Amino acid sequence: MATTFEKTLVIGISATALFDLTDSDKLFEQEFSKNPHKGMETYKKHMIENEDLPLEEGVGFPLVKALLSLNSYQENGEKPLVEVVIMSRNSPETGIRVLKAIRTHDLNITRSAFTAGESSADYLDAFEVDLFLTTNQLDAQKVIDSGSCASAVLSIPPTYKCSIPDGQVRIAFDGDAVIFDEKSELVYKNDGMTAFHENEDKLQDTPMSEGPFAKFLIKLARLQDRLPMSVELSPVRIAIVTARNSPSEMRVIKILRSWGVYVDEAFFLGGVEKSNILKAFRAHIFFDDQDVHLEHSSKFVPCGKVLYKTDSELNKLKKEEKYRIKATGKGEN
Repeated sequence: MATTFEKTLVIGISATALFDLTDSDKLFEQEFSKNPHKGMETYKKHMIENEDLPLEEGVGFPLVKALLSLNSYQENGEKPLVEVVIMSRNSPETGIRVLKAIRTHDLNITRSAFTAGESSADYLDAFEVDLFLTTNQLDAQKVIDSGSCASAVLSIPPTYKCSIPDGQVRIAFDGDAVIFDEKSELVYKNDGMTAFHENEDKLQDTPMSEGPFAKFLIKLARLQDRLPMSVELSPVRIAIVTARNSPSEMRVIKILRSWGVYVDEAFFLGGVEKSNILKAFRAHIFFDDQDVHLEHSSKFVPCGKVLYKTDSELNKLKKEEKYRIKATGKGEN
C-alpha cells in the first residue's frame, strides 16, 4: 500500500532555499544567457567537480532542521510528524552535490525530486506537500495560482543570527492576505483605515475566508495534537505579527479559535516596526505579503514572501501603484 501523509506535515523545499548555492546559480545564469547549450555544460561540469565541497546553510535551513527535530517525538509504528522533500530543478547528476550536503549536515531527508530544469511545482500534489519553499518566484507563483498548497519565496539569509532555543520551532505569520483572504485588506486599500476598523469591528463574529497559508497553519496546529505535551508547553511556537490594532484585533482571535488553532503570541502593532518584534520572538521564519515589511524583517529573521494570485484584486492594485509611481516618480504619502 502506498504511503500517505494525512497526519504528517510535509515541507517541499528547493535546493537553493535549503543550501547556499549562490555561486552556482550565478554561474548558470551568466553562462546560460550567453549560450544555453554551453551554459548547461559549464554548470554541469562545475557541479560535478565540486561534488565533495560542502554547501553552507541556506535561508530555509534553520526551519527545516528545527521541524525535523520534532520527529524525536514519533511513536513506534506511527508516521513521522514532519517529512521534508527536496524539490530541485537540478538533474539527478548535478543533484549529487545536494544529496551529499544533506548527508554532511545529517538531515533526515529521504525523498527528492530532480526535474532537470522543469518546474518542480508540478509534483507537489504527488508528494502531498503542505508548504513549498523556493527561491524561484515563477515556481511560487504557479503554486499560489493553482492553490495546491502554501508557498513562499525565500531570499538571502538574515545578517543578524537569532539565538533560538534548541528543540523549538518558532514560526510567525502576517494576517490579511496570508492567513486570511484579501477582502479586509481591500477595504483598507480602497476606503482607508477608519472604514477598515469599522468593518472589522462590526464583523468580529463573522468568520474570514481562508488565505493561502490557512491550511498550512491548521495542519501545523494538528501536528501539535501528536505531541506528548499540552499545546501550551509545545515546542512549536506560533506568532501572529500584524499591522492590525484595536478595534480590528478581535476578529483575528475569534477566527483562529473557530479553526481550532492555538497561537502562542499575537502582536497587533498598529504601525510599530515588525522587525523589532520578530527579532525578539526569534522566528525561524516569518511569512508576509508586503515588501515594506519584508525588507526590514529579513535582516533579522529568515523571511518568506507570500505572492498574490495573478488574478487577485490586490495584485491588480499593486500593479496600478507601480505604474503610478513609475509615471509620477512618487509613492504613497
